[in-house]
Order: sequence, then C-alpha cells, then structure tokens
Amino acid sequence: MTDEIIVVGAGGHAKVCIEILHEMGETVAYCVGDANASDQCVGVPVLKGDENLVDLHARGYRRVFVAIGSNRLRNRLAAYATELGFTLTNAVHPKAIISQTVKFGEGVAVMAGAVINAESVIDSLAIVNTGATIDHDCDIGRAVHIAPQCALAGNVTIGAFSILGVGAKVIPEKTIGEQVTVGAGGVVINDISASQTVVGVPARRLEK
Repeated sequence: MTDEIIVVGAGGHAKVCIEILHEMGETVAYCVGDANASDQCVGVPVLKGDENLVDLHARGYRRVFVAIGSNRLRNRLAAYATELGFTLTNAVHPKAIISQTVKFGEGVAVMAGAVINAESVIDSLAIVNTGATIDHDCDIGRAVHIAPQCALAGNVTIGAFSILGVGAKVIPEKTIGEQVTVGAGGVVINDISASQTVVGVPARRLEK
C-alpha cells in the first residue's frame, strides 16, 4: 500500500489543488481525467477514464482528492471513489489562516490567502478559494464553493451544493439554502431560500 495521492480531475482546479498538496509535502502519483484531458497536469501523469480508479485501488493506492469545480460532479465522483475503498484527503494551503477550532469534513480544498475564523464548520468537499474570508461560527455545507475574494461575516450558514461567485459578500447571521448561486459581486443582506440564483447589490432573485 502507498501513501501517495490520486487526484481526480485534470483541469485548472486540479492544477491549483496539486500544487497545494505539494506545498503540504504530499506526493501526487496520478491524476484521473476524462478522455479529452492532457497527458500531464502540472507535471503529474494523467490517466484517462474513471475506470482507472479500480486499477489504482488494486495497486494499493488508498488516498484520493477530488479536484473538480462542479459541485454536483465533485460529490458524485467522491462517492464513487469512496465506494471503491478510497479515503478522501484534504488540500489546505499552508498560507491559509485557519483557527484551531475550525472543523473540517473530508475532501475539502482551502486555497492560499483564505481566512477561516473561530468555530466555523467546513463540510466535506467544500472549496474555500483564494483569498476568501469566513468569519466566526459559519457553517459551510457539503460541496459548497466559496469563490475567490468572497467575504462571509459571522454566523452565516450556506446550504449544500451552493456557490458564491467571485467577490460575493454575506452580512452576519444570514442563511443561504441548498443549491443557491450568488452571482459575482453580489451582497446578501437577507436569507435566501433553496434553489435560487441571486445577483446584485443587494442580491435579488434572478427571474428566468
């Protein structure tokens, strides 16, 4: 059995996550990409097709990081990998600032410059992207994506599979439901119910 990591994904998000893992002192053996993927991803060889995970598990690999930007697809591929017997590892950049009281799930990505403050919870497969700030007592749901330069004040709750676009902001004690999209630069000053897209300042529902 080997301690090296398999990265699922071979695109731009995977590049960033591989470099984070390297900064953590980890070794990435392979990426697993789709049929259109390049042969290498920041110097890591790419195997094409999810079926390669079966062979890699048989060869003794047990640790995986799912580096897919799409929340739903990231969740699905993580479920597939764990069903095969892999364990999900976290990729947390050493230059992120994280309170010792933060609780992480599995398969979480935290990029450089991110700040996560006291007693926040980051559920499995969430992404806290470059320079994003999450203040105290926030609850970030499963497979949420907090994009670069977002700012969440204290006691904010974000439901599973939601995405906050680049530079979005949320004032204290607001709840955003599951599968919500907050457009880039949006400012959330009210609770947002599930399965909506909101944009603007203040953020309002985008009518179809």
